Amino acid sequence: MRRRYCTAQTNQVIGLAARMAGDLESTVCEGGSATRTAEYVRMSTEHQQYSTENQRSKIRKYANLHGLTIVSTYADEGKSGLRLDGRVALQRLIHDVEGQIVDFQVILVYDVSRWGRFQDADESACYEYVCRRAGINVVYCAEQFENDGSPVSTIVKGVKRAMAGEYSRELSTKVFAGQCRLIELGFRQGGPAGFGLRRVLLDQSGLVKSELGRGERKSLQTDRVILMPGPESETGIVRLIYQWFIEESLSEGQIATRLNSMNVRTDLDRVWIAGARAA
Repeated sequence: MRRRYCTAQTNQVIGLAARMAGDLESTVCEGGSATRTAEYVRMSTEHQQYSTENQRSKIRKYANLHGLTIVSTYADEGKSGLRLDGRVALQRLIHDVEGQIVDFQVILVYDVSRWGRFQDADESACYEYVCRRAGINVVYCAEQFENDGSPVSTIVKGVKRAMAGEYSRELSTKVFAGQCRLIELGFRQGGPAGFGLRRVLLDQSGLVKSELGRGERKSLQTDRVILMPGPESETGIVRLIYQWFIEESLSEGQIATRLNSMNVRTDLDRVWIAGARAA
């Protein structure tokens, strides 16, 4: 008796999911005509596989397969998915949907993580609900589940949202720990060298490759950057600055005035002011 009851309950759930999937399918391809859709793409700096062009390619294939016509594109280039702040395209999409100034019925997104890696999974669900409340379905083209409102898709989507947020938390922790370790080893983690110093590029074996000019960066992930003393014309000035400060007790402003009177420029080719830094 218990087995028959469980089977009946399971069939009811399956039937409900099928009806909801059918409702979604009728929304997508009602009357056999092409449904107007929008696409939302977002690229941070995580992986090349998530480039906006790769996302658009997958979305277009999905649209062609399901008879959809893409009429609008919302793109956040180089934007983190942790917060809505700074994501102008998603903000505009939500604004257009809430203001009912859209001419599409479906929003195509590559996957759940492109919609956002919000640290609170409910925030991601909130923005999707805003669209659904306006009669617009959000479809995740690369996901293995149909976003049809069924219990199964709701559970899977919730897990995916939590995983997307957790990925960012773990990545942030690992990146910070890695940077701390490299700093302990004496490698530079960004920023200009400063007056009297130069940035030097090392290969993975620790051999000097070249000196980096202002604005130049390493091109290989395995390369490292260290600081080395600059030319004598600058290191000599640095020694003078220390001498004036320690032996003559000059203030920063007095030292800046003296350097400017000597026509010495900073590493950025500017006049010296109190607070300007030397090595």
